[in-house]
Amino acid sequence: MGKNKLKKFAEMATYSHVVQAPFDEVFHSNHALYGKWKEQFFGNDNPVVLELGCGKGEYTVGLARLFPGKNFIGVDIKGNRMHRGATDVLNEGLKNAGFLRTRIEAIHAFFAPSEVDEIWLTFPDPQIKKFRKRLTSTRFLSAYGRFLKPGGIVHLKTDSLFMYTYTRELLKANDITPLVDETDLYSNGYQDDILGIQTYYEKKWLDHGIPIKYLKFELQNADELVEPEVEIEPDEYRSAGRGVKPRRTGNQL
Repeated sequence: MGKNKLKKFAEMATYSHVVQAPFDEVFHSNHALYGKWKEQFFGNDNPVVLELGCGKGEYTVGLARLFPGKNFIGVDIKGNRMHRGATDVLNEGLKNAGFLRTRIEAIHAFFAPSEVDEIWLTFPDPQIKKFRKRLTSTRFLSAYGRFLKPGGIVHLKTDSLFMYTYTRELLKANDITPLVDETDLYSNGYQDDILGIQTYYEKKWLDHGIPIKYLKFELQNADELVEPEVEIEPDEYRSAGRGVKPRRTGNQL
């Protein structure tokens, strides 16, 4: 591990707004903050919004700037990337933003029923070959349903046509009508202050002429969701690898 990474990890360990929890710590029991984020972490009773797979935390920080009356938590396993957003929060003195370093597979161990109001999924790996790893699969949506409040909102912002199509087909298969459905966010004129927050990778996609897709939907009947039975064309570039080289891959749900 490079010295720069070690330095970042050491700094993050001193940040009071960063929670780092090893997987084995929450494998058999809930985290100490389970059900207590508003009271013990933020010290208020404002709504809680998660950004899952937050990367460098641009969306978490950007939303916290826009909405001081809400609490935002960026979640990711890669502390090296998270360091950027966590440091921005510290330097700007934002009191309504924090970060949680853990695997999203364990997210249900951190939040109690109805503790979270909204979820943002910003440019997640489309996981073309492994549908159970997609952050909008029935596996993960069921997990979100355990802590989202009734009528809780999920936002998906993605460069991947595969990820967008898969999620849209999943909603269709479960009779969920998207609140917003955009295949080319900026060209269609839907952009606002919230959607205008752009991550590092989003800017790269836009520079390569790749349109940004956006879905906003209310999570319903999370425990009863079924996977779509459709074939979807894979992306022609390496979305997961954050490159733009053409790729050949199987077409699997």
